[in-house]
Amino acid sequence: MALFSFKAVNSQGVVEEGVRDGIDQAAVLKELQAQGLIPIRVSAAREKGFLGLSLKPSALHLSQKEIGMFTGELATLLDSGLPLDRSLTILMQLTEENVKLHKLTGDVLDKVKAGKSLADALESRQGVFSKFYLNMVRAGEMGGNLGSVLQRLAEHLEKARELQETVSTALIYPAVLLVMALASLFVMLTFVVPQFREMFESAGKSLPISTQIVVGLAEFLQKYWWLLFLSVAVLTQYFRSQMAEPRTKKVWDGRFLKIPLFGEIILTKEIANFSRTFGTLLGNGVSILNSLSIVRETIDNIVLSEMLAETEEQLKQGRAMSETLLKMNLFPKLAVQMIKMGEETGHLEEMLLRVATIYDKQLKVTIQRMLALMEPALIITLGLMIGGIIVSILLAILSVNDLAF
Repeated sequence: MALFSFKAVNSQGVVEEGVRDGIDQAAVLKELQAQGLIPIRVSAAREKGFLGLSLKPSALHLSQKEIGMFTGELATLLDSGLPLDRSLTILMQLTEENVKLHKLTGDVLDKVKAGKSLADALESRQGVFSKFYLNMVRAGEMGGNLGSVLQRLAEHLEKARELQETVSTALIYPAVLLVMALASLFVMLTFVVPQFREMFESAGKSLPISTQIVVGLAEFLQKYWWLLFLSVAVLTQYFRSQMAEPRTKKVWDGRFLKIPLFGEIILTKEIANFSRTFGTLLGNGVSILNSLSIVRETIDNIVLSEMLAETEEQLKQGRAMSETLLKMNLFPKLAVQMIKMGEETGHLEEMLLRVATIYDKQLKVTIQRMLALMEPALIITLGLMIGGIIVSILLAILSVNDLAF
C-alpha cells in the first residue's frame, strides 16, 4: 500500500483535499469515484529515500502547536458570542500566513456550512485530529458548551505539548555530548593515530598489546569507515520495523519499562498523559468506559495500553478501576490510591487531574536526576577512551626508544 494525496470535487461543488492509502493511483481514483467525488488530481503523497526513509513530509501534517493554536483561537471566538461559521471565517483570516492551517480552516468551514457538525467536519480530515479530540468536540456540541470545551481542550493540548517538550529538550544536551564524544574518537582514530603508524613500523619492534589494538582499530576505520554508517542506518531501519509491528513493539515496550531511570521516565510520562486525558474526558461528560477506551488509544506503550484494556473489561464486570490497577502492580501505589479516593468520593475527575499534576512535576525531577547521572558518565567515559588512546601511543613511543619507567 502507498500513500496518495488527492484533490476532488464533491456533489455540492466543494473542493476536497486529503490523503488516501491505495495499491496504486488507479485504485485511489476508483475509490474516490465510488464515493461520489470527481477527482481533479491524485499523486504520490511523499517520496521514499534510502532504506525507505521519507524525504518529503506530508503537506497535510499539522504539529501539536498548530492544532493547539487552532483550538485556542476558535475557543476565544466562540466564547465572545460569535456563531461557529462566523468564528471559522475570522479564523481563516487570522491564519492566512500558515498555509496548512488556513486550508484546514477553510475546509472545515465549507463542511459546517453544508450542514455538518464541527466534530464531523474535523473527522473528515483523516489523521489530523485524534479520537480524544473529536470526542471532546462532539461532547461540547451535544452539551451546548463548545466554547468552554474547546478552551479546556486547548489547555490540555498545551500541557501535553509542554510535557513532550520537557522530555525532548532534556535529551538534547546528552545527545549532543554523545555525538561529540563519538566524533572525537572517530577523528583521533582515523587522523591522529595513523600519524604515528609509520614511526612504529620503521622501528621494527613489537608494540604493546594496547597499542596494537588501537592501531588495528584505526586501520579498520580508515578502510571500512562506511561500514560504521551503514550499520547505523541498517540498525535504525531494523528498529523502526520492529516498532511498527505490534507483536515486536510490545516486547520492546516491556524492555523499555525495565530500564533503570529511563523506564521510570516512560512510566511517569504515560501516567501523567493518562490521568490528564482521562480526567478531561470525564469532566466533559464522556462516560467512564468510553473515556477509558479513548485514553487507551493515546497510550504509546503497548504493555500499558493492554493493561488499560484489561481494566476496561473489569469495569464492565462491575469491579473498581483502582482495584484492577493495584492487582496489575504496574501503576505506582500513590496514583492508584488517589484514583481509589476519587472513586469513593465521586470526584474521580478532580483526583485524576491532581495525579497528572503530581506526575508532571515528578517527571521533571526524574529527568533532572537522569541528566545529573548521564552528563558526568559521558564525560568520564569519553575521557577514559581518549586517555586510553593517548596512553597506548605513549607506551609505544617509550617502547620504541627503549625507555623504562
